[in-house]
Amino acid sequence: MHMADQQHLARIGPGGELRLDEPMRKHTSWRTGGPAQRAYKPRDLDDLACFLRSLPATEPVYPVGLGSNLLVRDGGVRGTVVFLHGALTRVHVERSESILCAEAGVASPKVARLAARHGLRGAEFLAGVPGTVGGALAMNAGCYGSETWDIVDSVLVVTRQGEVKRRTPSHYEIAYRHVALRDAAAPAPHELFAAAWFRLTPGDGEEGMRVIKELLQRRIASQPLEQPNAGSVFRNPPGDYAARLIESCGLKSAAIGGAQVSPKHANFIVNTGTASAADIEALIELVQRTVQARCGVTLEREVRIIGEKIQ
Repeated sequence: MHMADQQHLARIGPGGELRLDEPMRKHTSWRTGGPAQRAYKPRDLDDLACFLRSLPATEPVYPVGLGSNLLVRDGGVRGTVVFLHGALTRVHVERSESILCAEAGVASPKVARLAARHGLRGAEFLAGVPGTVGGALAMNAGCYGSETWDIVDSVLVVTRQGEVKRRTPSHYEIAYRHVALRDAAAPAPHELFAAAWFRLTPGDGEEGMRVIKELLQRRIASQPLEQPNAGSVFRNPPGDYAARLIESCGLKSAAIGGAQVSPKHANFIVNTGTASAADIEALIELVQRTVQARCGVTLEREVRIIGEKIQ
């Protein structure tokens, strides 16, 4: 183990791994941001539930997968980040029922490929979602006309108190890039998505792989994958596209510090190499102000922002 790792490693036991002051730039696709006060990588679902039960009730908890839809501010995160990628990674197909079950840490493209290899259709679009199953569930991620909850049969969640529950889509309000428990009158404790059962359709697996390949080619051609980014920054407003509005305002290639609106796709902000989280957040706000002023449209963020600003 490197000395730098020893300095902030708090505990390795029969359960998971707890680190202190973990640099979040190592865990986000923007490759920037401050440290997490505590970061925990569970061994499995039981260990995650046990860990959550051990925390004070007031402790903030932030689930993180591949960090592909996340900006961590430069002052870092007070509380505990839970890393699900590399931990909750089991996935299997229940062929008799055309169900694919995947834990929250499984990369979404892996779900797409596994489904196609087993002759199941409907999950191909997940090849274009650059994150994990947990993140896709939390935001109803989608692309190319399909969304995650279109194919969800049921989900497994673990509550902030460490209880494991199975829920169906009927428990949630589901919309474009939005998922919330229905019972607003009595809010449930904060829950983390632990797994999902996807109901798919038997079909031509080779055709499914062809569709996946085509989607990936479209993604490579249209998105700045060669630079650190967090996917689409803004939700598409009704009847329009965020990228079109941003470009119409002359903001392609606009930059603050090391953050730049991608010249390749206007709804992407890239880290050109030196961007701080403050640079990225300032550029997000500039785009929102400009589009509001010139087009009269309020762009809502698709990316999640957590942590503290440096004062």
